[in-house]
Amino acid sequence: METQYNYNNIQCEVVTKREVMKTKNRSVEQSLALAGDCDSSCPVQRTAKILDGKWTTLIVRDLIGGKKRYSELQRSLSGISPRLLAARLRLLEQHGILTRTAYPTVPPTTEYELTTLGYGLCDVIEAMARFGENLA
Repeated sequence: METQYNYNNIQCEVVTKREVMKTKNRSVEQSLALAGDCDSSCPVQRTAKILDGKWTTLIVRDLIGGKKRYSELQRSLSGISPRLLAARLRLLEQHGILTRTAYPTVPPTTEYELTTLGYGLCDVIEAMARFGENLA
């Protein structure tokens, strides 16, 4: 059984956990394909593309509290490489999720802050936090 969602007349079909569990002999990809193709007009797919990867949601989580310098983000995200952090920040900036402000100091100082669109992800991050508490 699949669940259909309608976002501003855009159909999204989601396979329920029960349907996936019924298909033990199929791969997860085959089971999820039962829902049909999800195209670029699907709001869930557009959001997932932005939040893709382990570090992106953690960066947004850290910026919910306000402006942070690059070095503060790097310290709070233990294990992320400087190159990957820079790439994720650049991606979020390109999508309008955050703004980057560079100050002409020595050494250079760069601050990142969520935009109004970025703060719209607060509910998503909070829902992930509630879900994660249930996993513990």
